[in-house]
Amino acid sequence: MKINHTPAILGLAVITVISGCAMEPEKPVEQAESAPFVGDYPTRDRVEYVLNCVAQHGGLTYITQYACGCKIDKIAEKLSFAEYEAAKTFTYLSKGQTGDAAAAMRDPAQSKDLRKRLKEAEQSAEKSCFVK
Repeated sequence: MKINHTPAILGLAVITVISGCAMEPEKPVEQAESAPFVGDYPTRDRVEYVLNCVAQHGGLTYITQYACGCKIDKIAEKLSFAEYEAAKTFTYLSKGQTGDAAAAMRDPAQSKDLRKRLKEAEQSAEKSCFVK
């Protein structure tokens, strides 16, 4: 009786290739020669802000799209992305909750300062970017 080893060998080869691929270290992504603008916000976050802003201002028109893009640019001039992200997080986590859970996000001095700075930056940007 002749035993066919082909399926076993193929299975072993597939396992070897798969495990070998999984164990190779990732190659580093080549960096652009010029450093990115310090304090710049990721595109994803800018787009998210513009879409939310457009929705709050009555929907997509050329005016709201331009004004909301202007608004996030003005905010980016006043807050680093890390500060903006922390302020958004503090704001989000302190809303809708009461007691100790909200106090941990609402009451620390850093939270109060960042939320205040974000609110001021948004108000200033609103005045600068929206024609009324």
